[in-house]
Amino acid sequence: MSYIEFDKEQLVNLEFSLNREVIRSNRAGSYASSTIIYCNTRKYHGFLVVPQPMIDGENHILLSAIDETVIQNDAQFNLAIHKYQNDNYYPKGHKYVESFVTEPIPILTYRVGGVILEKEILFSEKEDRIIVKYTLIDAHSPTKLKVKPFLAYRNIHKLAKANNDVDKSYEQIHNGVKMRMYQGYSHIHMQFSKEVQYTHVPDWYYNLEYQQEKERGYDYLEDLYVPGFFEFEIAKGESVYFAAGIEEVNPASLKRFYTNESSKRVPRNNFENCLKNAAQQFIVKRGKKTEVIAGFPWFGRWGRDTFISLPGLTLVTGDYKTCKAVIDTMVSELNGPLFPNIGEGNNSAYNSVDAPLWFFWALQQYAEFTDTKDKIWKEYGAKMRTILEGYRNGTMHNIKMLENGMIYAGEPGKALTWMDAVVNGKPVTPRIGMNVEINALWYNAIMFSLETAKLANDKSFINNWETLSKLIPTSFKDTFWSKEIGYLADYVNGDFKDFSIRPNMVFAASLPYMPLSEKIRQLILELIKKELLTPRGLRTLSPKSDDYKDIYFGNQTDRDNAYHQGTVWPWLLGHFVEAYLKIHGKSGLSFVKNIYEGFEPVMKEHGIATISEVYDGNPPHKPGGTPSQAWSVAELLRIKYLIDKYENL
Repeated sequence: MSYIEFDKEQLVNLEFSLNREVIRSNRAGSYASSTIIYCNTRKYHGFLVVPQPMIDGENHILLSAIDETVIQNDAQFNLAIHKYQNDNYYPKGHKYVESFVTEPIPILTYRVGGVILEKEILFSEKEDRIIVKYTLIDAHSPTKLKVKPFLAYRNIHKLAKANNDVDKSYEQIHNGVKMRMYQGYSHIHMQFSKEVQYTHVPDWYYNLEYQQEKERGYDYLEDLYVPGFFEFEIAKGESVYFAAGIEEVNPASLKRFYTNESSKRVPRNNFENCLKNAAQQFIVKRGKKTEVIAGFPWFGRWGRDTFISLPGLTLVTGDYKTCKAVIDTMVSELNGPLFPNIGEGNNSAYNSVDAPLWFFWALQQYAEFTDTKDKIWKEYGAKMRTILEGYRNGTMHNIKMLENGMIYAGEPGKALTWMDAVVNGKPVTPRIGMNVEINALWYNAIMFSLETAKLANDKSFINNWETLSKLIPTSFKDTFWSKEIGYLADYVNGDFKDFSIRPNMVFAASLPYMPLSEKIRQLILELIKKELLTPRGLRTLSPKSDDYKDIYFGNQTDRDNAYHQGTVWPWLLGHFVEAYLKIHGKSGLSFVKNIYEGFEPVMKEHGIATISEVYDGNPPHKPGGTPSQAWSVAELLRIKYLIDKYENL
């Protein structure tokens, strides 16, 4: 019995099965994604999604879908399902589905009369290739299988439309064919482990509908190109492998390749292993660069998300080498005191005030796990100093240190903190001024720098920063704390203090160096627990606020308006738990364990065996955003690490 499995009754219920997605990625930045019955509901779904450096460097869907047809006694049974315009599903192959399991590799089982066919899908760890394994478990008469590829050849953020520019030519290769729809793209090589017959009958399939895009207010109709179909006999007990990739393979090696690859997977046989398996999905290694993808299927690399998620994705799983490689990749792109928040090279946007400060925290965690604090300043001290001095002296986006030692940031039309949603050119939560989490991170960065500088005996740096480090706790309390109200302001601009109850104050109670007394930390944690804590994370705004949005749903504007106005974020739980355990110690473990274990049902709810980006503010806290988000997975893993750590004290 698989840890995660779905039966026929669940799978034929489209309301159930079309809202559950599988995502597999590799270290090259490619991925495959669809629903558990392989009916695509997003423009981001596809079986072979790979970067196209000759086009724009972004991910492009080459192979969108694969249709299989069982042929017996001249009767054909199409196992596929697509949704077309006006709620028209065709063919309705889901009626043949028997079960879906995740172990050892995702397996969808079909039953057509006396035929039982298994379909397993494996995405190569390092190569841009997907392998589908078809196994005929049972059959009472000679059986053939027809395989029809649906090609898209377009950027993941766009949709394909029928046109006359398609290159309809193809070339025979060993047990298959290769082709490409447009110049500049990679060829797709489609091959089988045995000799097959290919029939070339180019055609377009019109108006496939992606219901998730329709709900999100985007264009949702696509035309896909089908160049032809493959046909082969398959015997009872036989397994036939189909490979689709941007390079040709030796078909004789497919079985061995498939077996070797599947044996290396972290088994998804319990909650923690599911998280560990998911964590690997976000790491991408391109040339000398090692990066973190913020979320699948549509996010790229984000600076802020990279540093926040890095300890949970790598350190708690013992992958110290990858952690350092990611840090070094990001350090190589430091521009003055700022890291790129999104984009790379000339397309980078340096619009995050917190990413550089989260860098210190990630480096701090790395030093703690690897016991290398004495080496940090020698290797990274120059960069650390550049960031701190840049903030103190002032840099882009009006980021600067005030006379009281607090960091001020922001300008009209810009959203520099993690609460960065923008609607019609205006930030939903602009937070211009002194932000509570930015200044908590600022204090922690200075203190960690002083700690490592002292180990390196850098007297110049120590003399330059020690006085400021002693000023900040007083200034922080004076700026943000209200004894009358009993908690911290979210941000302060001049005489204005915003006391909206938001989760950003939690970082003043969770970081290694904290500018607050234990009494104040305990008070703000109790408020967060009362107003913001849910089984799926912390709300971004108290339900008592007039601006509170209870669900994350609708078009882009609706969702952006709710994004940080009540929507729940799982990643915030990591710091809430850390702050809570600092106050309560072992006596808080039972409470924290309930939070962690309460996430286990999520493994079967949205992104299978992973954690979604956000959840509704109100019960039942439905999932939203990306089905698999790096910092959501990372912070759940870090919570498990903290539980184990405190249990062993």
